Amino acid sequence: MKPLKTAVLACALIAPLGVGATAASAAAYPVNETELTANPLYESGALPKSTCAEPKVKAGDVKQARNYLDKIIACMGKTWEPHLTKAGLTYSQVKVQHVNKLPKKWCDLETNKDDSQAYYCDQTRTIVFKVGKTWTESPSDLWLFYVASSMYGYHVQNLVGIAEAFDAVPYDKRAELLEQNRRLALQADCLGTASMKSVWPLKGRTTKDWKHFLTLPEGDVAGQERWRGKEPNIRYWLKKGFATGDPASCNTWTASPSKVA
Repeated sequence: MKPLKTAVLACALIAPLGVGATAASAAAYPVNETELTANPLYESGALPKSTCAEPKVKAGDVKQARNYLDKIIACMGKTWEPHLTKAGLTYSQVKVQHVNKLPKKWCDLETNKDDSQAYYCDQTRTIVFKVGKTWTESPSDLWLFYVASSMYGYHVQNLVGIAEAFDAVPYDKRAELLEQNRRLALQADCLGTASMKSVWPLKGRTTKDWKHFLTLPEGDVAGQERWRGKEPNIRYWLKKGFATGDPASCNTWTASPSKVA
């Protein structure tokens, strides 16, 4: 089984990486699997332009933050449903769950005690949000929007077969496994900002808000295994999605290893 891969913590995406069963043969660098490298999603074109109103969130107000996340997830559905349907791809609604406390395991994912987290479950197509102090201290930035849109990116990967292909693609060494995981996480980020571009400009927002968002710390923790990527690479994929609003720009699976390090 592949390691668990989707958690959003504080201002950094961090997933608990367990050791998966080593396959008999290693996958190529980059990955050589057409469901990942040549997925029909990349031929679907730019996302349709839409609108999305941001609900207000007062500092420290968890209830308002949850409502904000719900509304943004709904906006993502209004963007992705017609887009995938028009491209002849399967679409289904994502489910959303809010909790005050997460169990030690949720959807077979190892959780922790951080006050703000989000996970996506492939099996049930559900996003769970645990919203706490960290995500409500400065709710005026684009962080909550990004959390919702990037988590929706994992849902899109699941809908189009990328998540299943990721689980099945073989690997040899742990370094290869970590690189595959980074490709998946960076693609979800890119799909998230492509979604953001489809509803941009948001009312009351300017380029200054986008530039500020790009300064928020998001890289892997120093000294730990690099499962998500270096900050320059994270920002590279965030910028790619936002620049085009096109899923084709988010094909991390054919990118050079240096772009997903």
